Amino acid sequence: MKSILKSQPFLWFVLALPGFWICWRWLMTPDEYGYGHAIGDSGDWAAWLLMVTLAVTPIKLLFRKQRWAIWLMRRRRDLGVASFAYAAGHTAMYLWKKGSLELVLAELDEDFILVGWLALVLFVPLAVTSNNVSMRKLKRSWKSLHRLVYPAAVLTFLHWVWSAFDPTAAWIHVGILAVIELVRIFLQRRQRVT
Repeated sequence: MKSILKSQPFLWFVLALPGFWICWRWLMTPDEYGYGHAIGDSGDWAAWLLMVTLAVTPIKLLFRKQRWAIWLMRRRRDLGVASFAYAAGHTAMYLWKKGSLELVLAELDEDFILVGWLALVLFVPLAVTSNNVSMRKLKRSWKSLHRLVYPAAVLTFLHWVWSAFDPTAAWIHVGILAVIELVRIFLQRRQRVT
């Protein structure tokens, strides 16, 4: 049983549960939980999983020898791909609602739409190369490519702030993201000095 709970398929099942919940609520109660809730919740899950993914490095630097930190480090790519999956679902809902390329292109002059698309474009190569084969083939350039996660995260959170009816929650998450990144930079610099 322990091996099942620690397995990658079980982790993916757990990561998929919010997506199943979003789909089920939208299908079963479309009047109460419609497009607005579904697109909002899928975007929230994409952002939350992105934050957890970015928090893995400072956690690893702070708790190197802890088993749970090592486990988290080994599952960082899974968390990042899950974040991308929710972002892709978020985008698919938006495209479905618009229903035509003409309407999608007409909205590109909106700041929050443009930064959302830019974030997605940056995340695509990260998601595609988040596997062992790509790591082996790209070697050192894999790490350089995956540094795109930082500008992609900034764009993601700008999208959230600019698209929110009440941006308070978005700004709180921006603050948490800033703390995560400041801690990461501080710990990495301290490690280089010692």
